[in-house]
Amino acid sequence: MASNTTRATGATSMSGGDARRAARNISALMIASVISKGALFGWQLVLSLWLGPGEYGIYGTIGGLMANAAALASFSMGLIVIRDVARAPEKAGKYWTAMLFSQTLLALLAYVGMNSLSLGYSEALRAFAALAGCNLFVDIFGNMAYDLLLSRERMVLTSAVEIVHIFLRIGLALLALTLGWGLLGVYAAALVTGILRSLALVSLNIHDGIKPHFPLDRDLARRLLINSAPLALSALLTLAYQHADKLLTTGILGERITGYLVVAFVINYGVIELVSSSVLVAAYPLLSRYHEQGRNPIFGFLIEKLALYMLLVGLPLALGISILAEAIILPLLGEAYAPSADILRLLIWFTAITMFGNVFSKALLVQNRQRLLLAIRACGLALNVALSLLLLFSWGDARGAVVASIIGELLIVALLLACFRALGWRALALAGVAARLLLICLPTALAMLALREAFIALPVLGGLCVYVGGILAMRVLGADDWDLLYRLVAALPGGSHLGRIWKRDINMNW
Repeated sequence: MASNTTRATGATSMSGGDARRAARNISALMIASVISKGALFGWQLVLSLWLGPGEYGIYGTIGGLMANAAALASFSMGLIVIRDVARAPEKAGKYWTAMLFSQTLLALLAYVGMNSLSLGYSEALRAFAALAGCNLFVDIFGNMAYDLLLSRERMVLTSAVEIVHIFLRIGLALLALTLGWGLLGVYAAALVTGILRSLALVSLNIHDGIKPHFPLDRDLARRLLINSAPLALSALLTLAYQHADKLLTTGILGERITGYLVVAFVINYGVIELVSSSVLVAAYPLLSRYHEQGRNPIFGFLIEKLALYMLLVGLPLALGISILAEAIILPLLGEAYAPSADILRLLIWFTAITMFGNVFSKALLVQNRQRLLLAIRACGLALNVALSLLLLFSWGDARGAVVASIIGELLIVALLLACFRALGWRALALAGVAARLLLICLPTALAMLALREAFIALPVLGGLCVYVGGILAMRVLGADDWDLLYRLVAALPGGSHLGRIWKRDINMNW
């Protein structure tokens, strides 16, 4: 691999301060994700046992409707705001006002649309959808404040609020279920804790001196809507793509079958949130600063390393969960959800592909190529829906929707890779790394299959040893990868002690 000196030649170098800030932000969000998302992940599994496949299918279907409605309400303005306010913090108040006016109207439109779509389902599902949709009006205020805090890289504060919010939400929902309120209690708990979250995040911005700036800057609001529109449509297509399997399965095969699918989806979502989304969110302001209208090769370098990270983590996760799907599902959820194992075995590969593709989606956003991203997402959704309908009707099995999602996601990733260009980005180098990782996955899979009948910790440990050994033996990581890893780890809390164990001379110019 190219040396760090070559990478930094003629360009703004990546400073130690940026490395420390990136490490602090990533560590804060990762810790928050591990705690809050991990707790939420566990809660979703507990809820599936409490409700049973039928009611859990209703819950999952409403979740799909809510996800798409929330995307319309936010209109992806947060991503534009994070990017722009990171570059010009003094405009935070004007952006906040523009979001207040626009997103309140969009939330009303989203609520009406969500309830209109639910008309094709059962009466119980329609009633719960009407209640759950009230969260749209509560959450948008908290999300605006959250995005403004992220734009100023206040990740520690936002992480603390998210952790408290999740635990309070789980606690209230559990209390409501214990009192016999069922799904009604779950949605009421979400509404109450959503109000508290929004109040906390708004208060943090006001404490920092950030307030909505009136009167409304109509030109800014119009530009924000125009710039967000392709991204919002892309997000809607992405979420429709992600949740189409549940919505179609409920309509074609029924709520109980959807319940099996939702359990696998929860695990899929948990993996993405824990090991992918937090890293990309933390890196987004840094990527925006280093893009410099495409003139800085550090931007391409960072995209390459983020893609490498997703491959390094995503491949063994997908391989392990696919092989051990039954050993994961049955002890956790019992025989009632046994069909979920076969679904999870396929869906986890969709997860790995999505994690990799999300890096390039973020890269196109930083490059202000939202319209291209929209076109790519539209192609993927069209293929996914067409294949889902075909396979669900012909197979009569929820796995048909999963296969359709995998094929659609492969198309999206192929188009993203074909369209992405940046200084410092080396597609061939990453392809070589990917090929070596796939070779390493073969003996890793054989080791896990040989140990599959043992206690689950043994095949996991055995596969991990083979995988890490293969990475070291085949020299998958180059000098610049180790340098970046060393710098980021050293900048993490407690990382100052790293030098006592791991000593490495690195080029201090990047």
